[in-house]
Amino acid sequence: MLGIFNTADLIFASIPYKVVPVTQRPIYDEIRRRDRALYEGLEKAGFMLDFSDGNSGLFIKYLRRGSGYYIDVGASALIADGRIRLKAGRIERLTATSVILEDGTEIEADLVVYATGYGSMNGWAAQLISREVADRVGRCWGLGSDTPGDPGPWEGELRNMWKPTRHEALWFHGGNLHQSRHYSLYLALQLKARAVGIPTPVYGLAEVHHRS
Repeated sequence: MLGIFNTADLIFASIPYKVVPVTQRPIYDEIRRRDRALYEGLEKAGFMLDFSDGNSGLFIKYLRRGSGYYIDVGASALIADGRIRLKAGRIERLTATSVILEDGTEIEADLVVYATGYGSMNGWAAQLISREVADRVGRCWGLGSDTPGDPGPWEGELRNMWKPTRHEALWFHGGNLHQSRHYSLYLALQLKARAVGIPTPVYGLAEVHHRS
């Protein structure tokens, strides 16, 4: 079974990121067709949705910015049929019993949950190590696609992931199950080689174009 995963991981990782949007677009065209009623219900309920820049879907958005997507685990149908209600807007303040939005809307609430999403790896490095180190490494994750949340120039691979960075002995690892299975091996081999003294020259460190 492990061999099947290894083969599948290698095949998937061999697809150049430049062509991923092209391969994903037909898939999401079909998803939109099959689930048209659900998406129409979500939009009618006020759910702000898109299919990424160029209608290429969730996975490419994940690679480009690591945010801005939701994988449905049951709530979407509840939103579409009105059992979960939505109100878009920025919060101005909280009272003892309600939430006040910037447009003046007051929403009574027994409980407020701040779902703030993921922080950037670069931002965590700044908090855990120092801003100087984080700025030296530069932005982590993203392809340089020049789309929302992923400024250019084009990198061709995920920024500063699973490879040496511009700060000595600082490495970054992250991603989904496929990436964790596949790229952790290459990261571990690089670390092992250095630990036992096998020469592992770096032929080109990534340029730092963005610091956050």
